Order: sequence, then C-alpha cells, then structure tokens
Amino acid sequence: MYRAPVDDIAFTLKHVAGLDSAMADGRLGDLSDDLVDAILGEAGRFASEELAPLYKVGDEIGAVWKDAAVTTPPGWREAYRHWIEGGWNGLSGPEEFGGQGLPTMLAMAAMEMWNSASIAFALCPTLTAGAAEAVAKHGSDELKATWLEKLVTGEWTGTMNLTEPQAGSDLAAMRTRAMRADDGTYRVFGQKIFITYGEHDYTDNIVHLVLARLPDAPAGTRGISLFLVPKFLVNADGSLGRRNDAFCASIEHKLGIHASPTCTMIFGDGFVEGEEKGAVGYLVGEENRGLACMFTMMNNARLAVGIEGVAVAEAAFQKAHAYALDRRQGKAPGHAGEGMAPIVHHPDVQRNLLTMKALTQVARAICYSCAHAIDLSHAGGDDAAYWTDRAGLLTPVAKAFSTDIGVEMASVGLQIHGGMGFIEETGAAALYRDARIAPIYEGTNGIQAIDLVTRKLPLGDGKHVLRFIDELHADIEAVRLSNREGFGATAEKCEAALNDLSEATAWLQEALDGGRTDEALAGATPYLRLFALAAGGAYLARGAVADESGKRIPLCRFYAENLIEETAALRRRVVEGAVSLREAGAALVA
Repeated sequence: MYRAPVDDIAFTLKHVAGLDSAMADGRLGDLSDDLVDAILGEAGRFASEELAPLYKVGDEIGAVWKDAAVTTPPGWREAYRHWIEGGWNGLSGPEEFGGQGLPTMLAMAAMEMWNSASIAFALCPTLTAGAAEAVAKHGSDELKATWLEKLVTGEWTGTMNLTEPQAGSDLAAMRTRAMRADDGTYRVFGQKIFITYGEHDYTDNIVHLVLARLPDAPAGTRGISLFLVPKFLVNADGSLGRRNDAFCASIEHKLGIHASPTCTMIFGDGFVEGEEKGAVGYLVGEENRGLACMFTMMNNARLAVGIEGVAVAEAAFQKAHAYALDRRQGKAPGHAGEGMAPIVHHPDVQRNLLTMKALTQVARAICYSCAHAIDLSHAGGDDAAYWTDRAGLLTPVAKAFSTDIGVEMASVGLQIHGGMGFIEETGAAALYRDARIAPIYEGTNGIQAIDLVTRKLPLGDGKHVLRFIDELHADIEAVRLSNREGFGATAEKCEAALNDLSEATAWLQEALDGGRTDEALAGATPYLRLFALAAGGAYLARGAVADESGKRIPLCRFYAENLIEETAALRRRVVEGAVSLREAGAALVA
C-alpha cells in the first residue's frame, strides 16, 4: 500500500526547489515552516488512508455510463466529499473566492501524493483548478461572481474541451461553432472528445470550458473563442436552473485510469421547449482570443500532468521495493541468512530500484522547481519577468520528462516483480497502464520538446537558458568545495553532462538563428531529455550538499556514475542526427 514520502517531498521543496529561501526572503507572505509541514503531513495522510484504499476498486470497476449519466466506482463519491470538506480543492485558489491562497509549490507537492494514491481521482481536481485559474484570469466580474467560488472550493467541477475527432494537436481544424444570442450569451454547437470528468456524480453541476468558432471569426487558431458552458444554468439567486443542452454521449474504454470518465460531449444537439437551440455559453475573455485564455488552463495542467509522472514513478518504486524485500529467489552476495535470499540483495535488482529512486527524485526536483518559478513570477517584485521566463523554460521539461519517467519506472517496477508483474493481482501492471496516457495528453511530449526548442530557448534573447545552466554549474562547484569523499566522481560526471547541455544548446540556437528549423526540430526530443538529465544531476547534488546527514550522497553518486552519462549520446543525437533522420524519413513518406 502506498505511503506518502512526506519527508522526501518536504526536503525537495525546501532545500532543492527553493521554498526555504523564498520564505526567508518574505516572498510567500506569512507562510511558515510549521504550516508547510502540517499541510504536507495531512495531505499525505489523506492520500495514504483515504484515497489509496480506493485504487483497486477504481481500476477493476471503473466509471459506468448509462443514459447520458456517469456513475463513479463505489466509495469514490464519498471520498470526493471528504476532499471538499477538507478544503483541499482550494489549496492554492484565491482567498477572495474561498481558496487558501497557498503557493503552487505546496499544491503540486500535495497533488503528487494524491496522484500516487490514484491518478484517476486526482484528475478531476486537476482540471477544476485549471478551469478556476482561467476564469479568475480572463473571466468578467459577472462570471467570477457566479462561477468562481464554486470552482475554487470544488463544490462544482471544471473541464477543458479542446479535442475533436479531426482536431487533436492541430486546433486550427476545430469545427465546434458558437452563435451570438440576443441576450448577450452565446449558443454552442459541436462535439468534443476525450473530455476528462465531462460527466460524473461527484457534484450537482459541471462547468465546461469549450473552444468554439464564431461565424465571422478569422481562419485558423486566431479565430477561436472560449466559452463557459455549464451542465446546469444558474438562476439570479444562485440556485440551479434548467439543464443546459450539453450531454455526455459515451465514455471511452481505456487502457488505464478506468475510474476517470473520459467523455464524448455533445453541445447543442437537443431541443429545449421555449428556448433557442444550442448549449448556452458565456464568453470568457474576448472574442477570437480564446486560445490565449485556454493556455492559462493548459500550462497549469501541463505541470500537473508532470506531477502525475512523478507520482506514478514513486508509487511504482514503493510497490517494487516492498516486493523485492519479500520475494526470495536464489543466492545473493552478502546475504547471510538461511535459504533463498530476498531479491533485493541481488545487484541487478538493486540497480533497478536505485534507478527508479534517482530518476523519480530528478523528476520531482524539476517539477517543484517549475512550481517555485511560477510562485515567484506571481509574488511581485522587479524579477517577475525573470521568473516568468524560468517557469516557461521548465514547464515543457517538467511535463515531458516526468511523464516519460513515470512510464519507464512503472515498466522497471513491473520487471522487478517478474512474472507476477504481468498478473493484475500485484497492481504493478495497473500502474503501468495508468502511466501510459500522461506522455500523450495535455500536449504530447513531442510537442513539449518542440515548444522547448523553438519557443523557450529564445527567451531573453537566448540568454535565460544560459543563465540557468550557469546556476547548475554553481551546484556542481559546491560539490567540489564540500570535500566529501562520498561523492566520488559526482562533480566530474555532472560537469561533463552540463557541458553536453551547453554544446547542444548552442548548436540549436545557431540552427534556429540560421533558419535551419528542420534540423533543430530533429533534435528537439533528445535535447529535452538531455536538458532534464543534466539539470537532474545538479538538483541531486544540491540536495546532497544541503543534507548534513550525508544520507543523500550515495544516491547522488549512483546517478552521476551510472545514469547521467546518457547525456553524451543525447548530445550527439542533437548535433549529428538531423541528416540521417531526414534521409531515412524520406522513405516513410514516399
């Protein structure tokens, strides 16, 4: 059973990602160390004691659709009510609308624990938080007054409606349309697919944020508007009114996250007596500026999905470690007990477990550092633009690398279980099935790599990424200055990885400046992994130096001497791989 690693999470927040220094500098209001520890402890308790026991029934029974309604698995609706009563949904929400106004760092740390207990459960509040943020930033005062508090507290949930059968990553192909109504509202018509928690029984209302195109809108993505389309309309006194023309036509039968209803939503297909045909919608932001509004929600969701990767990697490690301690096979070096040795004594199993632990910690550090940048970008001050750029730089890395690691570590965990990992009884396969969606949704990882290379490397005239790399070099220098023998070759190996990152970065920036975009795109995916692995070495080193007990040094050294050298091969793929990719790829399209 999953147990929240509260101590590791708190240490990473405070000593690696920067929470301690931000509190000391007064950048996070009156947030205190005691409050942080109390929140993390209680969030961990909720994850371990209330959510984790529901995982198996959620996976085996899943969400059920009948007659346009969805029933969640036994116990899940009650767990959501406990969630709301605990105030968890509004952890980082605006205080004036019922939230607690706490930092994104704390919200992401808590979200990691809830996702480790059950990704399928945590998906609902993830989307609701994004919807609340979009309404808070772009909605009119009237929209905020009607909808925002309910979203912040979780009394109502929110969804994000982008994808259509013919429009996945390319939203320019979107066909959902909106018509202006005489009363200032809009009527929305169309179909959206893959809508997470588009219908459920947790709450009595659901707030859909829907992208649609007006009749006179410009072509392409510049002609997309964002509309708030509720399941039920709201009367002037705040009570629920009539049912809106927005229905769930079906739910998908998926590889994993079975308890999360993935819905096909139909807007404006029915007819309500005495009303105009179409789903009633309310404009969010300005007409034809909807994509910018939706990206507020998507950027929130991308970091949150990255956290899903961290969470499933952590859960997979815990399950694999527990199994390795219990399962006995063969003789192992150093095992003095009678009979067969627990497989955790075998060097290959140890290598797999340490790989899981190290890469999970790297992904955690990247995600928390991204959340730290978001918090400081909102904290005011002369450095807000700097931290906005840092958040922009780290977001695609947090989303893509962490979700890749989630899948990879779930697979390694399954391998440690041997044949039993392939049997559903152990739960190792379920984690792998759940993890596999994360590299796909909220922008595929290939798209994240393109975003990193083409949009984020140029930030600050290309200087921001260079400053980031310089900061990482300082962490490695701190290892050298520590003079601790236990680090072994950590400094040399991590320094080499950062040099690989610098060389690949310079090559990509030169390619972009020279108009060789195709060559830059060919190296985007290996570059993102190179970026994460090199940064990860510095983050592990930062934590190991900060830990006076010395307990984090062995894992840091293992990472540096066993895993980080992949960066050399990745650098060569970035710098040298474009020509062979182009030539071999030509045969695929012939």
